[in-house]
Amino acid sequence: MKQLHRSDLFGWSEFNTDRNLDFHSVLWVRDAGNIIIDPLPMSEHDHSHLQLLGGVHYIIITNSDHCRDAEHIAHTTGAQIFGPSCENDTFPITCDRWLHDNEEIVPGLVAYQLEGSKTSGELALLLEHTTLITGDLIRCHIGGELCMLPKAKLIDHHKAAQSVKRIADFPGIKAILTGDGWPVFNHGSEALHRLARSI
Repeated sequence: MKQLHRSDLFGWSEFNTDRNLDFHSVLWVRDAGNIIIDPLPMSEHDHSHLQLLGGVHYIIITNSDHCRDAEHIAHTTGAQIFGPSCENDTFPITCDRWLHDNEEIVPGLVAYQLEGSKTSGELALLLEHTTLITGDLIRCHIGGELCMLPKAKLIDHHKAAQSVKRIADFPGIKAILTGDGWPVFNHGSEALHRLARSI
């Protein structure tokens, strides 16, 4: 795994040839139990690195299209899986906890529901007010410039745009770790405001 912009954040990626971009997963290392977000399959190297960093206690899935390797990792590590509450009737794997809008999952990590994306109530996660972790709706296909999921894939474009604008109004976001595409390690709020003005 690669260290990200903070000493307690790591990530691993997989290049998707159909979309010509990277998919990403994030690990937050914390004393009270490590958290993985949208976990892709791990190489032996990354799995060993994870164990050195203390394993994983919780797995957060932002939407049903990002279950990825969560079930397998939970089975092998004993981690609990948390998913978006709006999908609890149709989610493809079993979750130990369902997350709601504006819910503090653990101290310092808050879930926000994004409406209108390709799945109901997709989650964005805000870490200690400065790092935004996104699933599908907010992405980055060109380095430094955020974009939104293509209109044809959205359930409701207006609601999706309003969700993006809501997130853009949060002050002090430095970094944005997207599920798909490039990360934005600096000036995250500015990138969000540019996206909000463009939709």
